[in-house]
Amino acid sequence: MRLTPDTWIFWQHGIFKLNATIVFTWMIMAVLVLGAALITRHLSTDHKRSGWQNLLEIVVIAIIGQIRDVGLLNPRHHISFLGTLFLFIAAAALATVIPGYESPTASLSTTVALALCVFVAVPLFGITSQGLMGYLKSYMQPTPIMLPFNLISEASRTMALAVRLFGNMMSGAMIIAILLSITPFAFPIVMTLLGLLTGMVQAYIFTILAGVYIAAATATRSSKPAKVAPPTSEA
Repeated sequence: MRLTPDTWIFWQHGIFKLNATIVFTWMIMAVLVLGAALITRHLSTDHKRSGWQNLLEIVVIAIIGQIRDVGLLNPRHHISFLGTLFLFIAAAALATVIPGYESPTASLSTTVALALCVFVAVPLFGITSQGLMGYLKSYMQPTPIMLPFNLISEASRTMALAVRLFGNMMSGAMIIAILLSITPFAFPIVMTLLGLLTGMVQAYIFTILAGVYIAAATATRSSKPAKVAPPTSEA
């Protein structure tokens, strides 16, 4: 029983290794890219549309709605990043029904990579929205004393994202593997279905948290309210 797909080695030459985490990660990315290319190859604006196009539009509209709900005023500007995050994590979880497949999100290296993507994307979106100086000033709000605490917060929440996703995905796989060894086959199937639901929830939570961080970084500070002149008495 493997604790992580990192230990499943397909090929090794010296320090270079090709493990299951890398292989399944690239397989998921290839399936997503190929699927998107095939579905969007013949898009239609008429009432008659393919079922795949309808499914894609439903997914995109749902993601845009969730991005808007977390406070991002221009969700279409962020859907390429947040939507990709959600689809990758969700696809990695749904593919666990395939025999012999192990989710790459059960590897700490994958979850750290996803969290680092968020870590880099947050300041990029923040600088794009507020400018370099405006974003850097946010680290000294409300007072310059908060600078080290805000920097620690940036690093700690990135680690928290990685560990949360890794822990939830790996624990689900471990429970199913243990149940397969000590219980009849029917019960682990139920747990596998529950694991699919857990994977979708984790994809949703990870994406929403990333959206919240980006929304906080891109939020423009309102200017000071203008002073209202006192009412003048009429003669």
